Amino acid sequence: MSASNAWLSQGTLVLASNNKGKIAEFENLFQQLHVPIEVIPQGQLNINDAVEDGLSFVENAIIKARHASRISGKPAIADDSGICVPVLGGAPGIYSARYAGEHGDDAANNAKLLQDLLPFRQEGKAIEGMFVCVLALVQHADDPLPQIFQGIWQGEILDAPRGENGFGYDPLFWLPELGISSAEMSKQEKNQISHRGQAMQKFRDSLKHG
Repeated sequence: MSASNAWLSQGTLVLASNNKGKIAEFENLFQQLHVPIEVIPQGQLNINDAVEDGLSFVENAIIKARHASRISGKPAIADDSGICVPVLGGAPGIYSARYAGEHGDDAANNAKLLQDLLPFRQEGKAIEGMFVCVLALVQHADDPLPQIFQGIWQGEILDAPRGENGFGYDPLFWLPELGISSAEMSKQEKNQISHRGQAMQKFRDSLKHG
């Protein structure tokens, strides 16, 4: 086992998230990918969310992982993810979860994104967007070499929500090659190609090569 994966011998990993949708997706991914680790959501250890004051997905993922590791005394993995729309200069970006002001208000965030895109809508022209996920893994709170795994999922932004599955901006994320929105996919379908699924696949691959 390499030094970078020495934490594996502990067999447990704290997931630095209190987002129910994200936790459910991760639990599903760990099962699908047959990752041989017990994952403990930080809420089970009474760990509150970290203050995300970084300016990038990478910085915030590391902040969250260090926070969970410091309080738990265990290795931790954190996800920072969101949706980036090039015509909006990459917004909502790292502010995706609180784009409309209140953290985790999916309906308000979706409504604000639709409103902000109105000036850019042109008949017959798609608005590109991408979901981004950065996973940061730290062996301990002061780990000088966090492992980073990144996934990017390209698509388009619809002009109205479609589908009932998923969470966040899934109802607005259109996949032209499949002819469906992210919110019209099953968890299994989404996890195979999503930004989070891609990042998790890279994480699993690192365990094999570690």
